[in-house]
Amino acid sequence: MGEYHYLHSPGASIIVPVDRTGDLILVRQFRYVSQKESVEFPAGGVKNGDYLETAKDELSEEAHLSAGSWSEVGEFNPYNGVADEICKVYLATVLIPAVGRKDASEEFEILRMSVPQFDSLVDSGEIWDGMTLSSWMLARRHVVDYLGKIE
Repeated sequence: MGEYHYLHSPGASIIVPVDRTGDLILVRQFRYVSQKESVEFPAGGVKNGDYLETAKDELSEEAHLSAGSWSEVGEFNPYNGVADEICKVYLATVLIPAVGRKDASEEFEILRMSVPQFDSLVDSGEIWDGMTLSSWMLARRHVVDYLGKIE
């Protein structure tokens, strides 16, 4: 037996924002560890033990949006052999512009895309972030149901 190392995390929230036209809102940011850009849903580490408040803060900070409707659509552990992190996934709709406080160490490009465009970027490997891919698996049917209601 050797040493076993693990990461303790207070958790994370990830948001799947859908605007009134049916577009998904994502952010592109440079990921230092991977040394490349990543297209992701807004997300962040839980502060003060409150997943929903973290989700609201992250949507504002990263996408400059707030949401009139929030639904928790699932949760997962992104790396259960190494971390105890639980990530809760939220669907955010009825989006309105917000003035977000930007973290000095983060820079984002806000992207809007249809579900088929998103799926195409997943298929091509341009979307490779594990938390985004996992959250999409949990949120997809909820997004499709929502899109059926707004058409």
